[in-house]
Amino acid sequence: MKRLLAIILVCALIAGVGVGCKKAEVKPTDQVVNLGGIFSMTGGSATFGASSKNGVGMAVEEFNAAGGAMVGGVKTTVNYINEDDAGSPEVGASAAQKLINQDKVIGIIGPNMSKVALAFAPIAQAASVPEVASTATNEKVTLVGDYIFRACFIDPFQGTVMANYVWNTLKVKTAAVLYDNGNDYNKGLAEYFKAGFEKNGGKVVAYEAFTDEDKTVDYKAQLTKIKAAKPEFLYLPNYYGSTALILKQARGMGLNVPAGGGDGCDSPDLVKIGGAAVEGFVFSAHFSKDDPSPKVQAFLAAYTAKYGEVPDQHAPLAYDAAGLLLDAFKTAGSIKGSDIKGAMKNTTFSGISGVYKFDENRDPIKAAFILQIKNGQQTYLTTVNP
Repeated sequence: MKRLLAIILVCALIAGVGVGCKKAEVKPTDQVVNLGGIFSMTGGSATFGASSKNGVGMAVEEFNAAGGAMVGGVKTTVNYINEDDAGSPEVGASAAQKLINQDKVIGIIGPNMSKVALAFAPIAQAASVPEVASTATNEKVTLVGDYIFRACFIDPFQGTVMANYVWNTLKVKTAAVLYDNGNDYNKGLAEYFKAGFEKNGGKVVAYEAFTDEDKTVDYKAQLTKIKAAKPEFLYLPNYYGSTALILKQARGMGLNVPAGGGDGCDSPDLVKIGGAAVEGFVFSAHFSKDDPSPKVQAFLAAYTAKYGEVPDQHAPLAYDAAGLLLDAFKTAGSIKGSDIKGAMKNTTFSGISGVYKFDENRDPIKAAFILQIKNGQQTYLTTVNP
């Protein structure tokens, strides 16, 4: 009898309740998975990386605060690991290898620059790790493979948008182009602007190039040729640093025609570097702080309160890129790249810069904004739908 009572007591202790010999149910503990980001934190486009990191950080914080995702019945939150590509394809590729092989990330957000995206997208594709490029606009990026997505429109669209704006709104008949021929982004945008402008009936009277805008500081030789061709408009499909320097030198030479560029000029440093020389400059962009949408204004308020500055387009696009991947992760309920990719391909995610629906190349179908520098500030001019 004593032995029977002892057996019953032991079983009760094991079960935690009652007197049956059932095994106690153990609640699974929470788990954490890694999400990677690769952005230009240093180098000539460092402002892009800083705001992109902030945008992804906000998205991850909100995702975790909302409960994360359930993976196999286990609550799963995300740890964000940010890597610097320094604006270098080689550094970006190395960062991707580290995130994939060492940190075992469920996906990668970024980069800012197309030349970096083209260097590490094949690595992500080979490893079946989804990547969402935030502002890499060269059309070749997503053609690498079906694990590569992006949150931004592409260069064929924005180059044509600016060509149409110059022809239809500014009513000019001739234009000149000055671009970095060592960067896929700059080259592509230059080509699409030229093709679009000439298709409209315009004439590109000068098509000049230089190599490596991170190192080039003297553009007078190219600008001398451009001035001699007497264009009515100057198109600069480059990043903000070189664009500001080119315009300072152009204005100093008496080349005072209207000028414009692409989304690479969306940085507060465009005005800081260029000063009065960039006044009146127009460029295509993915986002406008003047957008009255409640969602946009709420994001602006939250971002400004958190970081003490108004974001450029890189913050909301990185926020959306992270949101796209995290939403797909939650929908899939899986850490497998193939499952996350499948969920993202069919998404109807609503972000800060628009509602996302992907075409057959995993490029989003979305509008472009035309902005202008007025009194040293970015000012909204118009929206161009695809």
